[in-house]
Amino acid sequence: MISEANLKKEGQEEGLAQSVVLTMAFHKNGLYAAGSDGVVHMCQPKDSFYTMKNYLDVSEPISSLVFSPDYSRLLVETEKGSVYIYKPTSSEEAVKLLDASSSHFLSADFLTPGNKYCVSVAISGEVHFWLLEDGTCISKLSLNKQATALVCCPSSHSVAVGTKTGHVHFIDATKVNTPRVVHRVLLTHFPVLCLNYDEGGQYLIAGAAEGHIFILDARPSKLFEVLGYLVLSSEILGLSTVYDKDTELVEVMALLCPVDIRRARLEIFCLPSTLTIDNDECVDERGLLKENVIQKQQYELDYPLSSAVRQKDGTIYGYCSHAPFICKYNLASKKILKDPTVVFSEERIQSNQSGRGFLSLSPDNRWLASVAEDGVLFIRDAATLETFAQAHCHSYQGGGIRSLAFSKDGQSMLISGVEDGALVCLKWNRMTGDDDIKEADEYWQSTLAVLNNSIYNENNVLKSMRDWHVASKSILPLSSEKGHKEKLQKQPSVELTDEDESFINLNSVSIGEMTWMKQKIQKAIEEETEKFADKKKELKKGIKSLRKTIQEMMHENEQVPEIEKLDQQEFNLDAEEQERLQLESEQEVARVRKEIEMENLANCYLRDVLKQQCWDSMSVKGRAIKCFHAAYEVKNYPMKERGKEELETLEKVLQLKKIECADLKIRKEIIEFQLPTVSSKEEGEKVEEDVVADETTPIALIGSLSSQYGGDTAVLYPQMDLHTREQKINQIILLQDIIYRVKTAFNKEFDIVARQKEQEIARVKERNLRIQEILTQLDLQEEVWEPTLTDDEIPERVLTVQDSEIKVEKYLTPQQRAKAEMLAKLEMQRRLAAQDNARQRALNDMMDGVLEVKKEDILKMEIPPPPFISKPDTLWSEEEKKIFKEYEKKVKELNEEREKHRKILETELKKLQTAIQETTQSFDDTVCKLFEKKVKSEMVICQEELKINSLLYSLLLDEELSTREAGLHYFLEKKRKEKLSTAEAVQIARRQVDAYRETYDNLVAEDKILERGFRKEFSDVPMHLIDQLFKLYKRRPRAQKMKMHLDTANPYGDRPGSAKAYKDALAHLMRAMNELDNPENMPEGLDLPVWERFCFARRTKVESEQLVKRKALTLAEMQAFLQRRIEDDERIKKDIDNIFSEVNLLQEQKMRFQLDLTVQFLLKQGQVELESSELIPDYTDAILINKSVIEELNCTIRAQGEKKIASMVECKDFSKGIFQLEWEHKKMKMQMEDLNQKARDIQTLRVSKDRQLFLNVLNYDSRVNHQVSVLEQTLGVMDKLHKEKVKKCQKIIKDLEKRISLKEQANYKLSLELQEMLVSVSERRHIFEAADTQPASEKIAKEHYQDIVQRRRLVDLAKGQAQEIAVLQAEVARLRMKTFPALYEVEY
Repeated sequence: MISEANLKKEGQEEGLAQSVVLTMAFHKNGLYAAGSDGVVHMCQPKDSFYTMKNYLDVSEPISSLVFSPDYSRLLVETEKGSVYIYKPTSSEEAVKLLDASSSHFLSADFLTPGNKYCVSVAISGEVHFWLLEDGTCISKLSLNKQATALVCCPSSHSVAVGTKTGHVHFIDATKVNTPRVVHRVLLTHFPVLCLNYDEGGQYLIAGAAEGHIFILDARPSKLFEVLGYLVLSSEILGLSTVYDKDTELVEVMALLCPVDIRRARLEIFCLPSTLTIDNDECVDERGLLKENVIQKQQYELDYPLSSAVRQKDGTIYGYCSHAPFICKYNLASKKILKDPTVVFSEERIQSNQSGRGFLSLSPDNRWLASVAEDGVLFIRDAATLETFAQAHCHSYQGGGIRSLAFSKDGQSMLISGVEDGALVCLKWNRMTGDDDIKEADEYWQSTLAVLNNSIYNENNVLKSMRDWHVASKSILPLSSEKGHKEKLQKQPSVELTDEDESFINLNSVSIGEMTWMKQKIQKAIEEETEKFADKKKELKKGIKSLRKTIQEMMHENEQVPEIEKLDQQEFNLDAEEQERLQLESEQEVARVRKEIEMENLANCYLRDVLKQQCWDSMSVKGRAIKCFHAAYEVKNYPMKERGKEELETLEKVLQLKKIECADLKIRKEIIEFQLPTVSSKEEGEKVEEDVVADETTPIALIGSLSSQYGGDTAVLYPQMDLHTREQKINQIILLQDIIYRVKTAFNKEFDIVARQKEQEIARVKERNLRIQEILTQLDLQEEVWEPTLTDDEIPERVLTVQDSEIKVEKYLTPQQRAKAEMLAKLEMQRRLAAQDNARQRALNDMMDGVLEVKKEDILKMEIPPPPFISKPDTLWSEEEKKIFKEYEKKVKELNEEREKHRKILETELKKLQTAIQETTQSFDDTVCKLFEKKVKSEMVICQEELKINSLLYSLLLDEELSTREAGLHYFLEKKRKEKLSTAEAVQIARRQVDAYRETYDNLVAEDKILERGFRKEFSDVPMHLIDQLFKLYKRRPRAQKMKMHLDTANPYGDRPGSAKAYKDALAHLMRAMNELDNPENMPEGLDLPVWERFCFARRTKVESEQLVKRKALTLAEMQAFLQRRIEDDERIKKDIDNIFSEVNLLQEQKMRFQLDLTVQFLLKQGQVELESSELIPDYTDAILINKSVIEELNCTIRAQGEKKIASMVECKDFSKGIFQLEWEHKKMKMQMEDLNQKARDIQTLRVSKDRQLFLNVLNYDSRVNHQVSVLEQTLGVMDKLHKEKVKKCQKIIKDLEKRISLKEQANYKLSLELQEMLVSVSERRHIFEAADTQPASEKIAKEHYQDIVQRRRLVDLAKGQAQEIAVLQAEVARLRMKTFPALYEVEY
């Protein structure tokens, strides 16, 4: 491998160095790499060099490169999910297999006219064009900027997209297959929050952050010019426009959300048509719209809104942000005031939606759509606010709905989700709302008729616009820049202050990427500078002279004596301004001081509250113990003092438990006394064993280890006996007491260890003092380890603030400062007095400040050398030499003493350090043991808390079951009372029906008696007349029928006839009977008295029948009433039975719940044999059995398993032999079939001429070579003939070229002759026109026309005959070929 130091880079390496490499793939040609720049690079090493090439650019970060198995194609995957295929060996472009976008939809809108295409934009800035018919994505355009809004223009096929950087992109959508960006404008550096076109397509209203609204000309013919802007009082939440077709006036409503008040604010302003005609009169020099032009109004609403829309009549609909309501307001009746008026809602309805939502009006203002975070779309009638359609478009889990757009004709709606990446298009169902849909379509057609001309013209301009790019961005013209530079160069070279230089720098700022607002400000500044240039020069000259004069005066003031000097402030020209500024600064300081004092007071109050609740109320403060050397930390249990009520409750429960234990003991004694005395000795021993077993309950059944850590489990109820509610409550209190005792026991041990650490630190400090002395004596610069207690170990330190913790300088009042200075002076005087101490000075002079000389001080002393040490050795005398030897001896002894003392000190130092290490290490071991105990105590506490939670859960279930049982008993009592009332009503109704049926039966019997006694009554009449009379007796007139409704649930329906109706019907029937009683209907031969008697009998019969009918109707109604009462009684009885069953079932559940207890066991790890994939196994269906049962069962299962395995092995061996025999049999069958097939092939083999030659000719290869040589000779001859033919053709071509040149010369001559003939023809035409020969010329032309027509007919006839001849010739050729013999070789 070649090291990077030896590699020399070539090609374009800067791009790869700046990007982050994310993936690589190796190829035989080199190493392919790609990363965040979106370019596929190929690095090809060659000797000590390597070359870098760029093969593919996908314009988005690449995450993966993979070669195909044959390394001919490269698969490129991007971070967004797009996939490309690229062939490195060819020059073809990459093929995009999958186009994906990782960003969610932001907004969508319909492309004018709105019935064919729609446009959507993602948050990442990708613009997609869709076909509405089937949802196909037609094209995509990436803006490479984060988008914030999208809207389509109604007066042209242009799309406006707002971005987070403050840009507005304009896209040409006249060709949806190839959209392009034709213009871009930078309005501001704030994000563009919303975009909105008016209905007429004149203006584009752009709302940005900080309350800025920009007005743009929506027409491409005006290059989307920015007309002006205005600043509102707060952040913009939404925009709504109203367009008046007659006056061409556009009213814009902005919804604001002020921070200082909890209400919504509306600001409405107008955009007149003069804004596009005479823009300079409507805006100031900085582009701000004038107040008298826009006529801005303000309204404050009674609720905070998240969205608002406006109708043409002044009605406003708002969606509340704090509650799911839709409010309706009317601004038409409100007067315009200077201050914002509070408008109250006229109507408020529930939106039936959850989460933050917004509203949208249809183009014809008929429908009001509301959407929210739940993903449901509601469409209401804008007049009545009644919901008539709703659709669930997106999921609430994906954030609901982000945007909603109506099509211009109102036929469709476009909804995009927040995070689900879905775009939904809804269309009206033609079965409902056809009239409204038709009216909406007519409204759009009328609007489209007005806009058609504008759409056509603007689209033509849009098509002619060039593609936008950075170089073509219109900022300021070059002429203005040059003029600006010339102005700067022409400025006089005068002395400038800092303010002047900053002003020039402001004007000379580069305008490369400048917002429209800054451009307007720049232009206004330039105009003001040019306008007031002369005045500025005069002011600068005056200021310069004044400055020079003041400087001279200050210089002269420096030269005068000190008594004559003026103060520096006296040279201030504006003393009043200085005093005013000083006063303002003092007021601001006072205000800030007051705010700080109030804030400090609030913090002090909060500190006192926290200290009272979290520190003072704790009987045991929370603290920790840390090891000296290890990273262990043990914390105690912070505990509050138990209250009086809690202690009384605990004492009460303990007394109750003692009473229960005493009662249980007495009962056992009574039972034992009543037992027969004949019980055997063995039974007595068993009873004693049971008692002992009960007294010493094992820990596994107790369910916790609290008895080992300070808890008293003897007072607890056994887990198997917790059946009643009181027992469970008492058990919870006892468990809480055990937890308290466990914590208390641990805290005691914790306090012991904490005191031990304090003692250890004190010992270490004592030893460190000696160590420090030893290090000083040994002149060693070692660091001494000083253990200290941290804030966690002494939490009281947190409540006190040390002076070292305050990093800022302490502020002192004048009184405190004077007091501090006085104390400092007193301290200085005390120190001076202490220094002037005669006794101390004498002690320092005589004995170095000490009264007792130590050994260490003696060893530090140096033996002075003799005075003759400076002389040469040769000049020393004998006495001096003797003195020098004594000096050397003393020095040697002193050095030996020093060395001996040094070793003693080092030994002592090591002992002290070792002792410190051992004691601290021993303490660390104690802390580790305490930590282990803390873990076990936590385990015990968790065990007890688990018991408490189980008991609380059982109490809640018990309470729920009791509540349900009480409710069922109440309902049962209520049903029983209803049953008594219904039973009584049934008895009364049954008695009434029986009595009325008896009356009815009597009437029916009397009616039958009347009919049977007819012949007896008229026995004196002849028989032939009796038959006629009987027929007349049966005859009845047509009368009114009485409707009978036996059972109906409609209280307002028809009921059986009343008495008055019955009398009216009977009177009508009697009147009809009068007609039948007319003597004209009397049979012949009948006497009149008999007829009158017959009529009276018939009337009596009719009245009886009517009475029977009426009684029958009444009886039927009474029976129906009785049946309803019986059904009600049966229903209530059934309800009672159901309630009884529910009560019984609930009581069974309650009993089962009281007996089926949740018991907590302690089991060793490894004994729980339960297969479960969950973290916590489910023991709801588990049972407890003896271990021996499981062991016996396992032995049985193991024996049976071994038997089964043996039989399975035997079966396996036997089946293996069977399979081997089957395989051999199949092999033999296949061999036999193969041999048969070979025999058949040999029998059916055809011997052709080639095979005969191959078999008969001896030298077949030489024959083949001879044939090949003959064919080669033939090819050579044909090649020669071909060359000769080519030469002949070339000669013919040369002859033809010569002929062509001759023809060209002849044509040239003919053209000259043609010109002469044209001249002669023109002369003759003039002569012909001069002569009156028009009839003759018409005759000649007519004859010539007839000749031409006849010739045309003949030509058509000839063509037709030629076609027929061609068809016949083809038929003849086909028939001739049909009769030819077909010779072909038969293949077998």
